[in-house]
Amino acid sequence: MKSVRIGIAGLGNMGSVHARQILEGKIPRLELAAVCDSNPQKFAKFPQAKFYPGSEAMIRSGEIDAILVATPHYSHTAIGIDALKHGLHVMVEKPISVHKADSLKLIAAHKGSRQVFAAMFNQRTDPFYITIRNLVRGGELGKIRRVNWIITNWFRTDAYYASSEWRATWSGEGGGVLLNQCPHNLDLLQWIFGMPGSVRGFCRLGHYHKIEVEDDVTAWFEYPNGATGVFITSTGEAPGTNRLEITGDLGRLVYELDEITLVRNEVDASKFCRTSKASFGTPGMRRETIAVEGHGGQHNEILKNFTDAILDGARLIAPAKEGIHSVELANAILLSSLENKTIALPMNANAYKKKLDSLIKNSRFKKKTRKSVVVDFSKSFK
Repeated sequence: MKSVRIGIAGLGNMGSVHARQILEGKIPRLELAAVCDSNPQKFAKFPQAKFYPGSEAMIRSGEIDAILVATPHYSHTAIGIDALKHGLHVMVEKPISVHKADSLKLIAAHKGSRQVFAAMFNQRTDPFYITIRNLVRGGELGKIRRVNWIITNWFRTDAYYASSEWRATWSGEGGGVLLNQCPHNLDLLQWIFGMPGSVRGFCRLGHYHKIEVEDDVTAWFEYPNGATGVFITSTGEAPGTNRLEITGDLGRLVYELDEITLVRNEVDASKFCRTSKASFGTPGMRRETIAVEGHGGQHNEILKNFTDAILDGARLIAPAKEGIHSVELANAILLSSLENKTIALPMNANAYKKKLDSLIKNSRFKKKTRKSVVVDFSKSFK
């Protein structure tokens, strides 16, 4: 096989962008062979590909070797399982599923080692986050003591939420900022630091927008080694902030405004803290800026890596099985807030599913949509 024939399920915002990038030849050896969507009018944008009204027919058509699942969240699980069972290579947009229980089902459907199963965690290609991960995991900061991430530059308007009937509802999307915008950030947190041992979440539902799900979140993490973390996010703040601060025994790292600043301690802080030579003060420090250029290949690099994994056996940047971690963090933060208690990890998958089912059953929210709204996600491709 010299190239991969891919089918895209879902021609919404991200599905359409992926289709255009493939047709423009941005991903070598990847061909757009087919598309499917419940709205046949969307096919007019991609006449080069064969159109199917549903994923089932496309999966069984024999026209594709792989599928990119870019449908609304709840269908990621069913379409992904169907495609895996029929031998296709699968790329799933984030989140891989709405909740941990479905994530477990989806991951369990992946049986063959030659069958490539990946997730669209494009921020793993960003040189800034790669550099930070290497510094943390390479021990440059020593034992990590505290992590703080304020990521509030996900500003959205009411028009954005009105653009789709399924968006920002418990039954249609399964959550808000944690499940839509922040799977990237939650994935990076676990990719860099590992999973915390417990989570305490504080979520405000419909605080800034006319929605029933969370749009303002503060979460507190405690890690197995005793480190703590604070994660703050919102879709209602402008101008927003993206500031990641990491404190370890050997220094402090700050990433903000496309700059990584590292302040190194000349003496391990944990050892200096126990010194009897001085009653106050801090160890000597030296400051440096770590040069990083650009933000990597993002979505296109993930698709290229997916293609290379299929054709050449390349190692995946973002295996889909790792997507369960960001789902679990989002679920735990929401469950903690809704039940006003700390959630230990690994969390009980069925406990969250039961809570979500209850939210859907008891919802009285009436969604107002405006079909004329156009949301441009082209800037996501840096």
